[in-house]
Amino acid sequence: MPSPTYTPLVASLPSTVPFVGPETQERANGATFAARLGANESVFGPSPKAIAAMTEAAAEVWKYCDPENHDLRVALAEHHGVRPANIMVGEGIDGMFGYLNRMIVEEGVTVATSAGAYPTFNFHVAGFGGRLVTAPFVDDKEDPDSLIDLAKREGASLIYIANPDNPMGSWHQADVMENMIEAVPEGALLCLDEAYIDFAPDGVAPKIDVTDTRVIRFRTFSKAYGMAGARVGYAIAHEDLATAFNKVRNHFGVNRVAQAGALAALADQDYLREVKAKVAASRDLIGQIAAENGLKAMPSATNFVTIDCGSDGVFAKKVLDGLIARNIFVRMPFVAPQNRCIRVGTGEPEDMGLFAEALPAALADARGG
Repeated sequence: MPSPTYTPLVASLPSTVPFVGPETQERANGATFAARLGANESVFGPSPKAIAAMTEAAAEVWKYCDPENHDLRVALAEHHGVRPANIMVGEGIDGMFGYLNRMIVEEGVTVATSAGAYPTFNFHVAGFGGRLVTAPFVDDKEDPDSLIDLAKREGASLIYIANPDNPMGSWHQADVMENMIEAVPEGALLCLDEAYIDFAPDGVAPKIDVTDTRVIRFRTFSKAYGMAGARVGYAIAHEDLATAFNKVRNHFGVNRVAQAGALAALADQDYLREVKAKVAASRDLIGQIAAENGLKAMPSATNFVTIDCGSDGVFAKKVLDGLIARNIFVRMPFVAPQNRCIRVGTGEPEDMGLFAEALPAALADARGG
């Protein structure tokens, strides 16, 4: 039978998934991970009020969801001090990135990002035929000045940066990001990924200014709110850009149960504060475990800690493999020199105990016995 006739662009792309999920590895290994610390999820879970709201909404899942995400957009607008027209909700930040690229990127359009930054953004750039150009990390951080210079030099229409950053957990203060926004070249748009902003210290998030057409900010319920599996993300932007998503988005993309859960989670800020305190304590514990094994934990403003294994990517991969073999799921950066590290998510004390037990043996394996 003849195969479908793909577009030349689609035919040229690899049929791959940007991430190898823990479930894939569990199927391959024939065992369930004892500690799931690699996907930057919140093992602390969502607010009990969100769970109750989702449970109640499940009984009405026979109904279509609200295609306008109205109640959630209104609540988010009040939370951020903007108008509902400045908020667009979608199926996770990943889905929102796809829509943004569809609106701006076509074959030959240049997009600037950092080498080793969040790969799903690059996946969408490739999917719409964009030309991706990269700047290196500087001192293990995405570098705003390098990205702006690159965008100007290469004529980029879209610039991506995450603050705080994945995979390193590093961050810039608000004034640095505000200066970056001011420096965005005419006709370009800054895509500011703030997925981890809820974990960051005060003074990291720039003031939200929805009159500024040079920047669009993305946030999520996947991290601090503990709802990664629900797939709810949102954008904050000038009204013209926010409403432009209606031209291309899947209007039934955020299901009814997820909308109810996100609305309840947003309303429970007391629980969010509890999670942030647990994450901070776990970050400290990961740093202690690293130090006890002669390793350096990088400063982090996220719900994970990147640990410098003290060598190169080959050695770090051996450490990672040793942890995976002991049923501890972690990940690592994939571009040098950041790939000298492994990345460990925060967790419950039991998770940290399992990691502390497995790390010395994984390091011994990596060192050859």
